[in-house]
Amino acid sequence: MSNPYSSGTYTSTEKTNLTHRQLEANALIKTASELNRVRQNWDEKKGDLNGALELNRRLWTVLVGNVNDEDHPLPVELKQNIANLAYFIFKRTIDVMANPKPESLDVLININMNLAKGLNGSPSD
Repeated sequence: MSNPYSSGTYTSTEKTNLTHRQLEANALIKTASELNRVRQNWDEKKGDLNGALELNRRLWTVLVGNVNDEDHPLPVELKQNIANLAYFIFKRTIDVMANPKPESLDVLININMNLAKGLNGSPSD
């Protein structure tokens, strides 16, 4: 599976006048979609599980790294909440890898989609 968040793709996306929040939201949606593709087609796609989980882990590593930057404008409490969420994501990823089941992806998919909605300014959708 190719990585849609490789530096070339991400850089070319940045040139489309999207805000940083929109880029993050799009990355979360794409990663959730990849996890959901594996979940919905489990019998045929479970071989793609580790790649989809790795993609999600890389995305969350970037997200938490960005907000923990000293110069990031988010309040400290919100930064801590995101770090805690990332810790949960990383732990859940290990749990899913240890005991793979399609329904175990639901929480990862839901977190990504809900955060993307929040970033896009539509948390009540």
